[in-house]
Amino acid sequence: MSFISELFGRKNANLVMQPLYAAIIAEGRDLDWYEQGAVPDTLDGRFDMIAAILCAVMIRLDQDEEARQEIAWLTELFVDDMEGQLRQIGIGDMVVGKRIKEIMGALGGRMGAYREGLTGNANLDAALTRNLYRDEMPEPAALAFTTKGFADVHHRLTETSIDQVISGNIAKVSS
Repeated sequence: MSFISELFGRKNANLVMQPLYAAIIAEGRDLDWYEQGAVPDTLDGRFDMIAAILCAVMIRLDQDEEARQEIAWLTELFVDDMEGQLRQIGIGDMVVGKRIKEIMGALGGRMGAYREGLTGNANLDAALTRNLYRDEMPEPAALAFTTKGFADVHHRLTETSIDQVISGNIAKVSS
């Protein structure tokens, strides 16, 4: 961080949020989601799982009014990453903006569904089936694994301080 940035109190958003974003990606790519939870191991399935973990983290950050800036920064990292991913798979410049708008709309809808499911105001199984499995009903054991695992992620996040979450400390507790 430069002297002028320090002097005026500006933080480098990428430096601040990169450890958390990396932890979200790592959790979303954990093989257990795909092997035991039967989340489709496809480009869409990986996006859906990472988006689910991102939603859980954002729900946690949203519980602290002082974390609003971090939510914005995390969202910016996600958008930048998704834009890069879209370009990497060959989506052209003319379409990227439209796709990002669709992704952000989907993320907002998922966040609402997951928030409702995690607080008991709606069925978490239904939200996961709709968003992770794209309405294709998985085997009951796979859905049970994913529902419990996702609820455990949420519980772990609620038990972790905001500072620890922001620093990327969202890893599973070893057994």
